[in-house]
Amino acid sequence: MEKFAFMIHPIELSDIYRKLKFMEKLPESAVEGIIKRFPPMKISHITGVRSEHSEAEGYFVACPLTTKQMIELPEEYVMDKIIKTGKLAEKMGAKILGLGAFTAVVGDAGITVAKNLNIPVTTGNSYTVATAIEGTKKAAEIMGKSIKDAQVLVIGAAGSIGNVCAQILAKDCKYMTLAGRHTEKLERVADKILKDTGLSVMITSNVKKAVRKADVIITVTSSLDAIIEAEDLKPGAVVCDVSRPRDVSKEVAQKRSDVLIIEGGVVEVPGDVNFNFNFGFPPKTAYACMAETMMLALEGRYESFTLGRELTVEQVEEISRIAEKHGFKLAGFRSFERAVTEEQIEKIKENARRKIERSC
Repeated sequence: MEKFAFMIHPIELSDIYRKLKFMEKLPESAVEGIIKRFPPMKISHITGVRSEHSEAEGYFVACPLTTKQMIELPEEYVMDKIIKTGKLAEKMGAKILGLGAFTAVVGDAGITVAKNLNIPVTTGNSYTVATAIEGTKKAAEIMGKSIKDAQVLVIGAAGSIGNVCAQILAKDCKYMTLAGRHTEKLERVADKILKDTGLSVMITSNVKKAVRKADVIITVTSSLDAIIEAEDLKPGAVVCDVSRPRDVSKEVAQKRSDVLIIEGGVVEVPGDVNFNFNFGFPPKTAYACMAETMMLALEGRYESFTLGRELTVEQVEEISRIAEKHGFKLAGFRSFERAVTEEQIEKIKENARRKIERSC
């Protein structure tokens, strides 16, 4: 039996309140002070991960810090908490550890964690990118847009992940713009895309202007603040936000019921998996980063497959092959940490149609 562990943490204080309701009565500062003193803990035993080739079990282990705390507390303190949570996974017999949510972002994106553990570590970014691209294409199709003919925008294309997204998407589209602060780096990405695919892409440092023209957007920057606001988007636009912290303002979800915002794919896990923990997804489905950890265990590839902030097209293609071999596949979309239902998508399509008609 192959064994893995996956590290989670409370995204917001509301995640704490769902488990510890009495804390809702306390001031937020008091709750933050209490939970940061919690030790790492086992959350659940994951069973039934099974493909035609192998079987695995695993554990959810929790680092008791919210996203806000991971950003604001001293990095050394946060890294120590993450490493201690990783050591708990080791003691439980895990042979590989996946880093979830902000534990995969803080510091050097897993490199220091891996150096301090005796088991390999992966951030899951390779499969996250694979499903983000696949999800973006499917979301565009559902919203009545062909990726081939749409105005496609990649924000943050000068970075490693954005660069890979742009290179892969360029194989399927005619109209692409790369946006970011560093136009010289964007030019190098554009030159590579032209050489590899023959597609001539536009580049710009004016993100807002580019967003207003785009039909399909993948955004993956290192900005600490939201860069896509509610008023910027076209009706019916599709946005895939791969960044942490998010590039898309929460106000977009509140004010724009005519655009589809996704954060990547919901992945169907092979076998009769039981997570014994509810993280807001339909049964037998998981985040792509979780899925990468599981499929590496099933494959017996106990290696730090995705670490740090560098990523290659080859890594994304390799993890996609492993996913296909073991039966992992895209099962839907997620938005703001929750699965998106078909009913929600139909409402977005209808709202977009009405808004476009009114503007004509």
